[in-house]
Amino acid sequence: MFRRTFWFTSGVAAGVWATTKVNRKIKQLTPESLAVAAAHKALETGQRLKDRAVGFAHDVRDNMAQREDELGEALGINAAPELPAPRRFTALENSNPAQYVAPPTHSYNRNEDH
Repeated sequence: MFRRTFWFTSGVAAGVWATTKVNRKIKQLTPESLAVAAAHKALETGQRLKDRAVGFAHDVRDNMAQREDELGEALGINAAPELPAPRRFTALENSNPAQYVAPPTHSYNRNEDH
């Protein structure tokens, strides 16, 4: 009798285990689950591509600055130019006071011409 109970219990446990596995797999293969999984994968891929592009841009910028320095040293244009002395302007008083401007003598009324 003990053997029959053991095998019956083992069969029930195997059936429950198999049913659980099959149900999980069925839930993974529903269209909604597949869409969510594809969206997550696309987000991960996009983030990875963005990180690589940003890293590439930083590398290009660093190498460009290094090359500009090399060219500047080779051409001698990195030396600080000598600037002329700053100009000093003196404040001048306005020797010509504002003059009165008389209004025009003719009228801008077009009706007077007729």
